[in-house]
Amino acid sequence: MTDRAQIRLRLATLNLRNLADRWDERLPLLLADFGALQPDLIGLQEVVYPMQQDRLLGAAGASAYVARRGWAGRPEYGNAILVRDALVATLEPASATDRADLGWDRSALRVELRLGAASLRFVATHLHHLAHDAAIRKEQVGRLLTWLGDLPVTDATVVVGDFNAPPAEPAYTAMSAAGFRSGFLEAAGAEPEVTWPSGLRSEMPDVSGPAGCLDYVWLAGAVQATAARLCFDRPAVGDPTLYPSDHFGVAVEVTLP
Repeated sequence: MTDRAQIRLRLATLNLRNLADRWDERLPLLLADFGALQPDLIGLQEVVYPMQQDRLLGAAGASAYVARRGWAGRPEYGNAILVRDALVATLEPASATDRADLGWDRSALRVELRLGAASLRFVATHLHHLAHDAAIRKEQVGRLLTWLGDLPVTDATVVVGDFNAPPAEPAYTAMSAAGFRSGFLEAAGAEPEVTWPSGLRSEMPDVSGPAGCLDYVWLAGAVQATAARLCFDRPAVGDPTLYPSDHFGVAVEVTLP
């Protein structure tokens, strides 16, 4: 939404948990919550492309979405960005430099938008998951920042995703040191206590680390967070063990001048 003074956007991130952990049961919850949220831009992780998981979400509500994809580890799997129909006309054409390899089967994906006089870069990523490998995540953030630094300057940059790193980790500190601000922290005054695990129960749950805040919407440049909340965070009616994903999503309202 725009007016003469500023542009307002709803940004979000969600790890879909691929096709594991009761996918068929989780899908209706994902569709319902996405249809209600209707973000302007969302970064998705662990998307299985042949299942069209990103496009299913994009078709869930009143708005239409364009999907951009960036594989990680193998060509049928990785990150995706959904761009709401109202912004599609502002979207720059895809290019060969839209994806960056971060090592350890992880990558980052970007889209570029021209919103009136303002340029916005929106990036989705997903870092290494094993809790004891903080050094790997720090190195991946270094590669991410090097890639961003080699791209043309934009008025605002947003990096979203599952960092698998709580705020005390070097990966979080490196993002802050590079000039990025957590949108949730900026709007709410503190990070959420937990974005993983959600409470989803399954036969083969991910038990790779302790519960904590792992998912972020990072902001840099001329963009300000005005509100933030968790999303995709409600269990199914009548089944407190069924959630849309094993992660909660993070949604941040922002303004650009």
